[in-house]
Amino acid sequence: MAGEWVAELLVGRIQRTEPASLSRQLYTLLRAAMLDGRLPADTRLPSSRWLAKELGLARNTVLEVYEQLLAEGYLRARRGAGSFVEAGLLRAASAAPRRAPALSQRGQTLIDCGPTPLALDGAFAPGVPALSAFPRQRWQRALNRHLRHAPAHWLGYQAQGGLPALREALAAYLGQSRGVRCQPEQLLITGGAQQALDWLARLLADVGDVAWMEDPGYLGARSALTAAGLQLHPAPVDASGLDVAYAQAQLPAPRLIYVTPSHQYPGGAVMPLARRQALLACAEAHGAWIIEDDYDSEFRYASQPVAALQGLADSARVIYLGTLSKVMCPALRLAYLVVPESLIDAFRRASWHLAREGHYPTQAALADFISSGELARHIRRMRELYQSRQQALRQAVTQQLGAALPLSGGEAGMHVLAHLPADVDDVALARRGWLEQQLVLRPLSSHSLRTPAPRGWLLGYAGVEESAMAPAVARMARLLEGVW
Repeated sequence: MAGEWVAELLVGRIQRTEPASLSRQLYTLLRAAMLDGRLPADTRLPSSRWLAKELGLARNTVLEVYEQLLAEGYLRARRGAGSFVEAGLLRAASAAPRRAPALSQRGQTLIDCGPTPLALDGAFAPGVPALSAFPRQRWQRALNRHLRHAPAHWLGYQAQGGLPALREALAAYLGQSRGVRCQPEQLLITGGAQQALDWLARLLADVGDVAWMEDPGYLGARSALTAAGLQLHPAPVDASGLDVAYAQAQLPAPRLIYVTPSHQYPGGAVMPLARRQALLACAEAHGAWIIEDDYDSEFRYASQPVAALQGLADSARVIYLGTLSKVMCPALRLAYLVVPESLIDAFRRASWHLAREGHYPTQAALADFISSGELARHIRRMRELYQSRQQALRQAVTQQLGAALPLSGGEAGMHVLAHLPADVDDVALARRGWLEQQLVLRPLSSHSLRTPAPRGWLLGYAGVEESAMAPAVARMARLLEGVW
């Protein structure tokens, strides 16, 4: 009898002392038996009354399980005949050999374009600000105020490009501090710089278009351009930033040009006026867009910040990208674009399709932070703190490693470059640095598309306490024993 056979599969397997409900246990057992073939297709299940009696369960418990299996498609009901194991569905799934799902070719190319960091925070992690010095209480008060008094429409969908008050505050701030020429309407608030780069790559270029990329350059930009299917062509960097003359002579005509002219990443060069003008003329000649990534130019130690490239661009060929992740904290996930007037409507519509706006209480708190002067005061404090921490790093390296580990950069920003011999595998050594010494050493070679790639590490100092700097350098010195 079929009912007895089914009961034999279940008797003794339902545990009344288990935390899972009796109905959940019965459901799991029946489903597993159907999935592994012990209850073949078209097997008739016993009546709920009979099975409940055999298993010592309430009939309603069995009925509940049968109804769930019917609803999920494991069983089918025949009027007057009972419930049967569904034919075809599970048998077909189990007959086929299991194959691991594969990424698209573009997806695989994306994850292969650079190593995944072993850690994002820790000694020498680049781009990490002094989080302990963040004015948390003042920020919390501003945020709470706007959360309490947020109008109802802030909780709905938005399509404005960002809170108007924040765009107005940013336009004034950028004009005064960075020489950016824009109206509030030209600003578009994004969920971080990486999201902004992704939008720019997809909205301004087609698959197969040419993009010039500083080399060595920012991995996040490389990832965004790669994900959009662009052809990346490395443009070498010298003491004046991207070598425009080389790029014009040696590289195919670009659709996009990605640059960090105010503080080249990762080398630290500042692009002088003559080369900026040459770059603008080049973009105009090719009908190309320039993406100006101004990621941390607020932190200059020997001179005033250099005015943005965007302020020189009468041709409206420059898209300016800024972020507050370095200035405030990465968790804020807020960046902004300054787009030419001709692109305002298109970018707002694209933002609706690609992301959706939100976080208006946070944007309102940030607008207050900027307008009140709190942001400028915070930047001044961090500039002094980071300069002191960089000096502590340089002193520790000089005392413990001497000339064996030369450093460059540091006139601005939050990291310096440590240069290694050309035959050193900086990627493998960085992996050891994390596993053995808990050091976050970002390999310089990973930032280059050329062969041979320069060898070294990006040493972030902004997030390292001065008291922890010498011990961290000591761990790095132990890592480098026997390397030279």
